[in-house]
Amino acid sequence: MDIKEISDQFYIAPQITEADFALLRDKGIRSIICNRPDGEDAGQPRFQDLSNKAQKQGIEMRHIPVSGGIFNDESVAEFSNALNILPKPILAYCRTGMRSAALWSLAKAQDMPLSEILSATRNAGYDVKDVVRQATDRGKPTG
Repeated sequence: MDIKEISDQFYIAPQITEADFALLRDKGIRSIICNRPDGEDAGQPRFQDLSNKAQKQGIEMRHIPVSGGIFNDESVAEFSNALNILPKPILAYCRTGMRSAALWSLAKAQDMPLSEILSATRNAGYDVKDVVRQATDRGKPTG
């Protein structure tokens, strides 16, 4: 499992499976955010199946699906709210981790300097500058 640290309380990974939950629990992950819509790929685990497994491991899960690289205000607000209320540390995942990195960046743009956002995501292997620039162009504050 390829887990990337964005901060000491937030991590990103590509698609997880039911077999990953014991490792996630052992790593101290207390919450998971899924950014994939069900049925995006053949053979992809359903959110509800993963959520049931997470519950058995004492891990909370949220489903905030994003498709087509479209990060609307509603999904960003929902992601931001989840970051604020879910038990930490939190792991977010999607197919490759890029959507989760972009959502984190857009959510943090309200209270974190742009340079810190870009550095954190770049250090984890994600280039989100175009997504953050689009948000800036739309008038979203970026710190």
